[in-house]
Amino acid sequence: MRLKIYGGQKPLKLLMLSQNITNHSDNVPSYKINHLLTQTTQLLQHCPVKGKALAFLCMSNDKTVVMAHAPPLLLMLLLCTLSANTSFQAALVLEMATILLENYCFPENLVGMQEAIQQAINSGEILQISDKKTLAAVLTVGIQGALNDPRLSVSYEPNFMAVSPLVLSSLPLEQLFRLVRDSHKMDVLENNVGYLRIDQIIGEETQEKLGSLLREIIWDKVARTSSLIFDLRYSTAGELSGVPFIISYFSDPEPLFHIDTVYDRPSNTTRELWTMPSLTGKRYGKKKDVIVLTSKRTVGAAEAVAYTLKNLKRAIIVGERSAGGSVKVQKIRIDQSEFYITVPVARSVSAITGQSWEVIGISPTINVIAKEALAKALSLLAVRSAIPKLVQSISDIIGMFYAFTDRVPALLQHLQSTDLFSVVSEEDLAVRLNQVLQTVSEDPRLIIKHMQDNAAFVEDDAGLHNVTDDMELLREVIDTTFKVEILPDNTGYLRFDRFVKVDTASTAAKIEELMAKKVWEPLKDTKHLIIDLRYNSGGSSTSLALILSYLHDTTQKHHFFTIYDRIQNITAEHNSMSQITGPTYGSQRGVYVLTSYYTACTGEDFAYLIQSLHRGTVIGEITSGTVMHSKTFQIDETDIVITVPFINFIDNNGECWLGGGVVPDAIVLADEAVNYVHDIADFHQGLKSLIEETGALLEKHYAIREVAMNVRKLLFTKWTEGLYRSVVDFESLASQLTVDLQETSGDHRLHVFHYDVMPESLYDAPKIPTAEEAEYLINALFKLELLPHNVGYLRFDMMADIEVLKAIVPQLIKLVWSKIINTDALIIDMRYNTGGYSTAVPLLCSYFFDSEASQRLYIVFDRNTNTVTEVMTLPQFWGQWFGSSKDVYILTSHLTGSAAEVFTRTMKELNRATIIGEPTNGGSLSSGIYQIGNSVLYASIPNQVILSAVTGRMWSVQGIEPHVIAQANDALPTAQRIIATRLMKRQQGT
Repeated sequence: MRLKIYGGQKPLKLLMLSQNITNHSDNVPSYKINHLLTQTTQLLQHCPVKGKALAFLCMSNDKTVVMAHAPPLLLMLLLCTLSANTSFQAALVLEMATILLENYCFPENLVGMQEAIQQAINSGEILQISDKKTLAAVLTVGIQGALNDPRLSVSYEPNFMAVSPLVLSSLPLEQLFRLVRDSHKMDVLENNVGYLRIDQIIGEETQEKLGSLLREIIWDKVARTSSLIFDLRYSTAGELSGVPFIISYFSDPEPLFHIDTVYDRPSNTTRELWTMPSLTGKRYGKKKDVIVLTSKRTVGAAEAVAYTLKNLKRAIIVGERSAGGSVKVQKIRIDQSEFYITVPVARSVSAITGQSWEVIGISPTINVIAKEALAKALSLLAVRSAIPKLVQSISDIIGMFYAFTDRVPALLQHLQSTDLFSVVSEEDLAVRLNQVLQTVSEDPRLIIKHMQDNAAFVEDDAGLHNVTDDMELLREVIDTTFKVEILPDNTGYLRFDRFVKVDTASTAAKIEELMAKKVWEPLKDTKHLIIDLRYNSGGSSTSLALILSYLHDTTQKHHFFTIYDRIQNITAEHNSMSQITGPTYGSQRGVYVLTSYYTACTGEDFAYLIQSLHRGTVIGEITSGTVMHSKTFQIDETDIVITVPFINFIDNNGECWLGGGVVPDAIVLADEAVNYVHDIADFHQGLKSLIEETGALLEKHYAIREVAMNVRKLLFTKWTEGLYRSVVDFESLASQLTVDLQETSGDHRLHVFHYDVMPESLYDAPKIPTAEEAEYLINALFKLELLPHNVGYLRFDMMADIEVLKAIVPQLIKLVWSKIINTDALIIDMRYNTGGYSTAVPLLCSYFFDSEASQRLYIVFDRNTNTVTEVMTLPQFWGQWFGSSKDVYILTSHLTGSAAEVFTRTMKELNRATIIGEPTNGGSLSSGIYQIGNSVLYASIPNQVILSAVTGRMWSVQGIEPHVIAQANDALPTAQRIIATRLMKRQQGT
């Protein structure tokens, strides 16, 4: 055997290697082959020609095999194959590799064979196989596994007779006509549904020859149908060049679009498939429904058609996953042997998805067995044909009944323009349309859903049964509806499980008279009242105002709610009754409404109004969230129903109640709700004193007295108006007081918190560390670093008290200050410093100003001592001054607060530092912590005002705005870039 390696068209002299091996038997001495491989490997590794193809010649038995464009890794594989054995098996593998290199449509994947072939040769498995069919099977497994392509196969076929493929375009016209007639079938089914079956996709040349014939027998008939079933279940042959013709019939002439790209390996050519600007016959267009039927037999060009129509969202695929064939596969004889290798020689890449249908096939939209696909398609078309009418019916109902009339135009527009291509069932349609309604209306009451029971019904306001005007019958209604008891601790208890209807003035007067005696007379002297709605399923909203009137004072008129009825186009305001027969319960005593999951409809309205009017406290479970004031309609003859709210229930604040369930102020199990009432009622007895004490503390200690006085008044007003009835324990009171204090004062530093044990910080003075503790404390608090350009970096995360600093100052100077005093600039990192003691601020600032004169830093007004103090730099302190000429940069974040802000703001106002980072949290004033009465609540109250030394104005509580705004984690790199830029400018200036 002689081996030569070439580069390009001419032999590379440096890479030319000849070795004559006399081959008298199947086995070649391995030492000779190994020597040959060693030299070849070295030459390949040092090949001076990079990026060029190598040609590989093997000369054996007077035969020469040339392999062009072989990747170096594959060359090595082939050499390894030869090195193992030059037997028949090894030669077969060599020829297979040659065929793959020249024909396989994924040449870039061939490198992946290295490991598999090397392992096979090393194991000697192939060399030991003498049965040729077994060898073919082993080789098939090997190349499929190496390339992950099941289309590759090796077969042993001693009697194989190659058959030339039929070229349709070369057939006589009459024979072509018969072929088209046999492979194409066109029918018109019931309801003008077209049925087109194509068993062979004819190519471009044949299409052009039979253009007028195809138009007459197929496309003109198809164009007149209302929808189309395109049957490709039996399409097992065809040409890819015919795909653009079919796709074009189902698309518009403009704009043209790219369908597919086909790469052919043997010719090394790429062809793009595009839709066509003109066709013979009328296009089917893009609006009519098209359903494509597929089966496991659907293969090749038919798959390309189905895949393209599916991903263009032009057709719904019904049937089985297709075969997953190939654009073009060839069976190639391996040299002169009786072995053949089947190779995909072309590949397709969709311009729509960037992927391909080859190998994996096309997944149907609706998966059914092939023989049932046609029946499924017909039922699907029946559903889809009804969609326009269903959408119109839904639009009509919304337009006629929906209470939010201002939202109707947008809803109707979205319903008509929604893309419903993917809808394949009534369930799909209901889900899709419901998504549109919910998104556009933002109304959870407006619902479309699919119901299996197929029952149409209209949901009126529950319990709207006519109530007789007869006094005796009305008395029976009242007696059976309302249950009244007096519980221990003089607690009134009222239970009713539905709201009665009050539809006339006469009926209202009689019911009010009966309720006065039955309900309000027994309850008039109770300490507080429980209204039990845990079993109330609804009823008429007409009696809401009557019951609410008894829970308010009659000295003034109260507006409870407003109802807008779309059907009657009436807006009705429901206010307190001007005259009441019985004794009112008034608005001062506590009312506790019990709810459960079963509380529904008007019962939910009542619980919602109790909260909205701040008249009581709701205790129990979240209510059912039953859709209220709505009508439900069946849409035509389908199982789709729409629920439309025709009434808007608007509370006293002008907010529309959209249902969704009432969340109690105290969420407890319904069965335990009564027990919780007593605890909450006892807590409410002390609310007034706690709120008054909070206001008193604020007025005494808050830094700005005028603000404190105003906030105190507003807190008491909120209590008298019932806004604290939703508070049920100390934690919820602390939360509500914090919100109210911050909203009314505009100061986010005001806080009320719950603490079971008195905070130690109330009385603890700063602890002075011992000498032994000082070094540990410094190492824990301070971080030092020397950055490029002689820039110092100092980070400390807490502002220590001045007395603490005095105690550790010798170690502080030695371990910290002495290491940064001689730097040319300093970065002070305050991003993680949440504050501490402001007493150290003057000392810290003093290091950054000249020592000749004192510098006024800021002015402090202390409300507790009623004193004004000018804060100055210190004339004498430990260590050296950093001075006023060197640049200082302070890094900040939203965590920077309290005393850290005082230092930062002072340095900014006096133009002594550049601030870089995020705005600070606005907590620069000192705060005191005060116990509210004898409770477990504590108030954090800022008791100092700081005035600017420059402007004389009070510092804002909104935080410090940096000179350079940057994310906290980017502040340090930003500072370093600024320093580098300034340094460069100074150097250029000199």
